[in-house]
Amino acid sequence: MKPAPWPRSDADAERLLVIRPGDGSLADRRVGELPELLGAGDLLVLNDAATLPASLFARTRAGASVELRLAGQDGDAFVAVVLGDGDFRARTEDRPVPPALAPGDALLVSESAPALSATVTGIVDDGLVRLRFDRDGAELWRALYAHGHPVQYSYVESPLSLWHVQSRFAGVPWAAEMPSAGRPLTWRTLFGLLRRGVGIARVSHAAGLSSTGRADLDRRFPLDERYSVPAETVRAIARTRGRVVAVGTTVVRALESAAESGTLRAGSGVATLRLDASSTPRVVHAVMSGMHEPGTSHFELLSAFAPAKLLARASEHAAARGYLAHEFGDSCLVY
Repeated sequence: MKPAPWPRSDADAERLLVIRPGDGSLADRRVGELPELLGAGDLLVLNDAATLPASLFARTRAGASVELRLAGQDGDAFVAVVLGDGDFRARTEDRPVPPALAPGDALLVSESAPALSATVTGIVDDGLVRLRFDRDGAELWRALYAHGHPVQYSYVESPLSLWHVQSRFAGVPWAAEMPSAGRPLTWRTLFGLLRRGVGIARVSHAAGLSSTGRADLDRRFPLDERYSVPAETVRAIARTRGRVVAVGTTVVRALESAAESGTLRAGSGVATLRLDASSTPRVVHAVMSGMHEPGTSHFELLSAFAPAKLLARASEHAAARGYLAHEFGDSCLVY
C-alpha cells in the first residue's frame, strides 16, 4: 500500500475495510459509516493522548548535529532515539550514522529563550538513550513546545505542524507520535455513534515511536509505555452488553495491560504487554486501526483478533483497491 502523503480534508469519506473473523468476509466501507456498523450496547474506547513536539534538533559538544526523537518518559527522564543529521525529506534509514554518545554527554537544543539542553544519563541500546533536560515542570514544557516539532515523515508533502497530528479529542500531552487510529473520527461520526446507542469511553496511552528505519532497533518496539485507565471507563466496560471496540492498538495495549491480573483495574501503569496470535484478549472484542502490513508489530497485535491468513488477505485486498497506509491513511475494523 502507498502511504497517504497528507491529511485528507474529508475524514468521513476515508476508506474503512471491515474484516469479520466470524465468516472471513471483507467489506469496503467509509469511516463516516461507522455508526451503521456498530450497534446499541457496543462501547467505543478512544485514546485521548495528544501528540507531543517529540522531535528536537541538537548539537553535541563536538558540534555534530543530531535529531532526538523522544520515545517515552522514564520517571523524570526521557528515553530518546538518536538520529543522524537530516530533515523530513530524507528517510531515517538514509540519514548519516549519529555520533556515539555516552553517559554525561551534553546536548544543546537551543540557546535562545527559553534555552534548553540535555544530558545523556544512560544508554538503553545503540541509538537509544536516556536523557535528563536542564529544566523541569512548566519550564520544560514551555521549552519543548518552543523548540520541538512533531515527528516528520519523508513521504509527506510538506512539514507537519502539531495541529496536523492531533485527534479531535486529544487531551493529555503524552504521545511521541499520533495515536492515528482516532484521527479520522469526526464529531459528526462520534455523535452519530451516540445517537445509535453506542457508548464512548477513553483511556490515555503514551503512544511511542512507530519505527526508526533501523531493523535492529525497531524490533524493540513497542517500548514500555505509560497508560491511565479512568474509573468511569472501567465502569462503562462493566456495563457493556455488546462489544468493547478499541480505537487503535494503543487502546488495546492499555486495557489488556490493566487487566493482566485477571480483573480490569482503574489507575495508571506501564504497558509492557505485547499481543500477538498467541494472545487471548480479556477486555477488547474488536479493534479499529490503520492499515498494517505483515511483519509489523501492529499487524502482530491485530492477529490476536483475527487469523493471520485473513489479515494478510485483507492487506492484499486493500493494496489492490488503492487503500492508503501510514499515519494519514485509511482504516480497518476487525469486528
